Amino acid sequence: MFRDFDLSWSSLVPIMTPFLVLAGIALLYFIVVLVKRSKERKEFKKFLDESSKDPGKAVQAIEPEDESDSDEESAEYELDEDLPEEVASSPPSPVDEVRAVTKQSWKERLALGLGKTRNTISTNLSSLFMQKISLTEQLLEKVHEVLYKADIGVSTVDKLIAHLKASSPPSSSVGWEDVKKTLKSQAEQILSRSKKDLDFPEEPPFVVLVVGVNGVGKTTTIGKLAAYYLAQDQSVLLCAADTFRAAAIEQLQVWGDRLGVEVIKQKQGSDPAAVAFDAVKAAKARKADVLFIDTAGRLHNKDDLMAELGRIKRAISKEVPSAPHEIWLVLDATTGQNAVMQVKAFREVVNVTGLIVTKLDGTAKGGVLLGITDQFNVPIRFIGVGEKITDLRPFDERDYVESIFA
Repeated sequence: MFRDFDLSWSSLVPIMTPFLVLAGIALLYFIVVLVKRSKERKEFKKFLDESSKDPGKAVQAIEPEDESDSDEESAEYELDEDLPEEVASSPPSPVDEVRAVTKQSWKERLALGLGKTRNTISTNLSSLFMQKISLTEQLLEKVHEVLYKADIGVSTVDKLIAHLKASSPPSSSVGWEDVKKTLKSQAEQILSRSKKDLDFPEEPPFVVLVVGVNGVGKTTTIGKLAAYYLAQDQSVLLCAADTFRAAAIEQLQVWGDRLGVEVIKQKQGSDPAAVAFDAVKAAKARKADVLFIDTAGRLHNKDDLMAELGRIKRAISKEVPSAPHEIWLVLDATTGQNAVMQVKAFREVVNVTGLIVTKLDGTAKGGVLLGITDQFNVPIRFIGVGEKITDLRPFDERDYVESIFA
């Protein structure tokens, strides 16, 4: 019966191959897990040693990636040594994150955020001046085209080109370093002309009216501004005077909860001027240093917007005659020349005293800051280069110029 049944090795190989492959994979996975666990234990012991030497140092514990292993591994760690009480298991607060930003780390983040703009300007221009060459009209036209693509604006680009041409005699030859130095110098001059320090009142609160069209991230920007001033040890109050847009009040309240800041609000559809008036009274009573007032972003009807902002200004001036001390317009850098049109439109409605330009990391048109400043002579107060709470910082013209003309 079994005479024809072949038990040779060659007949068993096809049958055993799948099982051998699975066994090999299982063995490999087991080895990887052992190596990984060993590495994690070494890192954690190193963490414990560092914590014991400097308990006040803010070190975040190493957490297991697999939730199913968390109980087992934490038990093993507890057998080695108890964690110092000073070592916090929770992440740092938003305000602490802002405080942790150094000048150098911000410059690095700024350079990274402006990478697309830098590629548009510096990379293209440096390729035109790989060796020293005379500034011919044809070459100047190419330089003009590169700067124009960065959305600097025609009139501002013309000024830069004229300055470049005047600084280089026709008989001379220039290289990229020469051109870069000239453009950086002129760009800094343009930005410095509008620079103006903030004038804080002798008696708080410092009232800032924040305006801007819907979709530019106005409410989020207010939350980041609040975090920045809190990190400067200033007490902050927020006002939800955008009672028109759905969820605007709730969105600002989320920021207030996150930062531990009070939000003065009423229900949707309430009179924005009444909300602003209550906020100023509350800021005075609580002796808040800074009050940010969020406003509606409607611009399709300038008459309505002008009337609404006018009522808000009159309402808050009843409590603080000099308020609002600043009116900041939030702009989205990705809109390019449309941002220029927004500045023009809002200046017809209200006296804009400062600009906040966000989303510079998402555009190759970051040169729009130069054009806006040159055209309207309005200082840029803050710029944003990302979504994190630490990605909004005060504007520094030198850092900005260094980042786009690297």
